[in-house]
Amino acid sequence: MTMIRSTSKSLLALTALASLSGCISFAAKPPPFLMTLTSANTLPVNQTQSSSTSPTITIQVPAVAQSLAGVRVPVQSSTTTIAYVANAQWVEPPSRMFARLLSDTIPPRTGKIVLSSAQSFSDPGAVLSGELRSFGVDAGTNMAVVAFDGSLIRSTGKVVEKRRFEVRVPVSKVEAGPVGAALNTAANQVAVEVADWVGR
Repeated sequence: MTMIRSTSKSLLALTALASLSGCISFAAKPPPFLMTLTSANTLPVNQTQSSSTSPTITIQVPAVAQSLAGVRVPVQSSTTTIAYVANAQWVEPPSRMFARLLSDTIPPRTGKIVLSSAQSFSDPGAVLSGELRSFGVDAGTNMAVVAFDGSLIRSTGKVVEKRRFEVRVPVSKVEAGPVGAALNTAANQVAVEVADWVGR
């Protein structure tokens, strides 16, 4: 009798778990869509560049604070608190996307060839590094903010030049669509300013 009751209890527990399995997920719910950056400045298709006639530059992925290390979009709600835009997520961390945006923008505006880390091993040419300080929304002003502290070593020497870049673009609504568009605009403007600095 005890064995029958024990078996029936086990069957009831398994049935309950099976019915719940369709309702419970241990993975994070994916957002409706993923956001990315689109470069407004790129080289024409099929244009060939050669390091024998053009200067080179190596672009390093910028450092970031922990709030920008993931793929969510931070909202600075006060000087000491950060929230995140609901249902908004980048396809990859902002630092990598911004480095790629710089790699797209610098060649057509400067004539320089961007080298990969493997290609730059023997001679990196100029080296651009830095820190991505802001890549999110300022809730107090409803602005998308992209701020980058650039560090540049030109190929002519080991002198380090540093410069801060910041662009603010109004956000109509703190939602994924408007925020993504505003950050894309701001990031492209910063990339253009960095390219013009590098190309001097």
